[in-house]
Amino acid sequence: MATNRTFTMIKPDAVKNGHIGAILQQINAGGFKIVAMKYTKLSAEKAGEFYAVHAERPFYGELVEFMSSGPIVAAVLEKDNAVADFRTLIGATNPAEAAEGTIRKQFATSIGENAVHGSDSDENADIESQFHFAGTEIFG
Repeated sequence: MATNRTFTMIKPDAVKNGHIGAILQQINAGGFKIVAMKYTKLSAEKAGEFYAVHAERPFYGELVEFMSSGPIVAAVLEKDNAVADFRTLIGATNPAEAAEGTIRKQFATSIGENAVHGSDSDENADIESQFHFAGTEIFG
């Protein structure tokens, strides 16, 4: 089942800039079914836990500060080949390098404020989904 699911967050920059609806529309148009979704805000502690894999990287502090700076939309998406297809839909981390028509090309403002998160593997999709949602909050 995990191979058909991925996790995403619409990040604080995209929420603040009013892009939730447009991003969700692209997710739906991309053939993804939303099986869990919530509008929430990460504390600095929770953002630090979520991004713990980057704790030794120089951008970690800025990432935690940014991700706890405002509300996010967390979601679990379902589709065949979900992780790879979603990574294609969102585009490269650097919006300047992202393909035309991708979410990051349209809505990201920088490498750091890149509008959306997308899981990079089936394993991480499962871990990230469980971080944000109880099993009773995921439908489909």
